[in-house]
Amino acid sequence: MSKVYFEDVVNSVENLVHACSSLTPSCEAALNRARKDEKNENAEFALDVILENNALAKRDDVPVCQDTGMAVFFVEYGQNVNFVGGDFEDAINEGVRRGYKQYGYRASVLDPITRKNTGDNTPAVVHAKIVSGDDVKISFMAKGFGSENMSKLFMLTPSQGLDGVKRAVVEAVKQAEANPCPPIVVGVGIGGTAEKAMQLAKEQLLREVGEPSKDKVLADLEKDLLAEINALEIGAQGFGGNNTALAVHVAKYPTHISALPVAVNIQCHAVRCSSVLVEGRQ
Repeated sequence: MSKVYFEDVVNSVENLVHACSSLTPSCEAALNRARKDEKNENAEFALDVILENNALAKRDDVPVCQDTGMAVFFVEYGQNVNFVGGDFEDAINEGVRRGYKQYGYRASVLDPITRKNTGDNTPAVVHAKIVSGDDVKISFMAKGFGSENMSKLFMLTPSQGLDGVKRAVVEAVKQAEANPCPPIVVGVGIGGTAEKAMQLAKEQLLREVGEPSKDKVLADLEKDLLAEINALEIGAQGFGGNNTALAVHVAKYPTHISALPVAVNIQCHAVRCSSVLVEGRQ
């Protein structure tokens, strides 16, 4: 058995949340491609401002967006790891607490009923799965709620098939309009149960922006959906043009014979993700 220590996770998470101060390299590259491809004058201006904002955030080490979101983590926990020093989720939350305070990020988390702010952006949302190995991989996503509020779950009938899936995804983006600060990245989860589809959709937002699925059928679906979504001409920040979305990322999971769940989770243009491998010690 290898050992992973409480403070190692705290320190790793504290560093991970610094991702709020810059777009991921793949997102920045996708935005630059969109700018070169854009034909709408107003959308060109919006993309220029987005790219300039990212450059300023990196230069001055400030948040790339005022909404530093809820801290969402996807964890791959090695089955040979013995966690030492406390509770694993407590370590995640302590890292968020320290990191958001250190970097001056906004505290946005509160009780859903009383609306009282927790004051430190905790608790985080943690999705964990057990995998083989002696290490722990932690992936962080800052999920702002201009985009999160546009989430959709469709419980389709099997007879609606692939065409129904496409209609559902495009309709979700059409209804969202400019609210999620396009150009967006669209995460899609197909199959499983209701909650599995939603988790799949969100997890796809961790992929490199524009990275196609390894499954050829899904890769073709991603390409078709991106074309249909961009044909809506919502455009950058809702100004029109041909760049409503930077990418569509789709995943699937086996489902019940009587079901066809389709989940859509939209990411705004400010893709802020980071990952780290916390190596176990002997």
